[in-house]
Amino acid sequence: MARELAVWLFSERIGTLSLVNGRLNFQYAAAWLNSAEAMPISSSLPLRAESFSYADARPFFAGLLPDGTPRQLIAKQLQISEQNDFAMLESIGGECAGAVTFLAPGQTPSAGDSNVEWLSNDALLAVLDTLPRRPLLAIDGLRLSLAGAQDKLPVVVSATFEIGLPINGMPSTHILKTAIASFEDSVANEAFCMALANAVKLQPARSRMQPIGGRQVYLVARYDRTSAPTKRLHQEDFCQALGIVPESKYQNDGGPSLAQCFELIRAVTRPSAPHVLRLLDYVIFNALIGNHDAHGKNFSLLYSTGKATLAPLYDALSTVVYPELTVKMAMKIGSKYKFSEVMARHWDQFAISAGLSKAQLRKRVLELAKLLPIAARRLQKHSDFAKIPLIEKIAVAIEQRSTLTITRLNEPAS
Repeated sequence: MARELAVWLFSERIGTLSLVNGRLNFQYAAAWLNSAEAMPISSSLPLRAESFSYADARPFFAGLLPDGTPRQLIAKQLQISEQNDFAMLESIGGECAGAVTFLAPGQTPSAGDSNVEWLSNDALLAVLDTLPRRPLLAIDGLRLSLAGAQDKLPVVVSATFEIGLPINGMPSTHILKTAIASFEDSVANEAFCMALANAVKLQPARSRMQPIGGRQVYLVARYDRTSAPTKRLHQEDFCQALGIVPESKYQNDGGPSLAQCFELIRAVTRPSAPHVLRLLDYVIFNALIGNHDAHGKNFSLLYSTGKATLAPLYDALSTVVYPELTVKMAMKIGSKYKFSEVMARHWDQFAISAGLSKAQLRKRVLELAKLLPIAARRLQKHSDFAKIPLIEKIAVAIEQRSTLTITRLNEPAS
């Protein structure tokens, strides 16, 4: 007999996720299809009466779940198979990215009893100390799910920066990330790179470092939430929108290419030109700061009033300053995965494949290559980042990569 979960979008039941012979199946509800407010849950799952098979349904639904070590640990704590997407969504699918909620058939989203468990610094530190063993607090009755491999937690942050856990369906307002133990000052790294993106007007998600009992954590405001009151907005990452399973998020593993990303933006946004240019800025920025992990799940679409827009920049940090990490970029520029091998002709190849003007792309690359080193040095003097050795490494890396890029783009054509 098939197991089922009701799929809710905002406060409407839009369909049913089933487990049939161990494989996911999704079908929109007839009432949703006939509703004036009907919208697809994903660009890869258009509105239709027929059900979606495992191959079509899994990329979106599996894409809501953590991956890597957190997924393994959650499966162990819940005593389920690591490959069982359905059981994991059943257990932790109460607060996902975007506006999707999973409930048992017959249940409805809680109304009126949502709340926040506000935590003292000591209590919060105790919670954070458990995350490496219990990602997303999966066994404590909190149904929280976020994609990604890093320790993180959806939280509610007050105007005075009190931090709490959302209870009984309360939407979270922020994502809290802790330091990655094996990587020096990862919190400062991401906070600096995101502040740098803001300094050059790239419209990143709002974020900050926050001291908690002598420890620095990283807080990023959820762009898929409104404030006063907090409400969910729907979103999906590029892998979900393109129907690519999360295990294939890197281009080398079958994940999205930059050409596919730009094609997607043109297909779903109206007018598309502003979003195309913003995505171009994100690509250039990630290349120049040395973020080699900018894969298909690190770009997203945000849906509001039925319209798609490119979500703010997020998950931007310099991976190049960690020598143990790969020098291969998640997506090729032209035909090159290694930034050190990217020449002017490869930027031109990228422009052609993405449907961009070669001259326009070169101009914007040069603009950001000139802006970023200056902005990085200016930002480095800020009290949050002064005297942190890793920030100096990032600033030097940006200078070197920007200088190399300017030199190669200004070389006469051979």
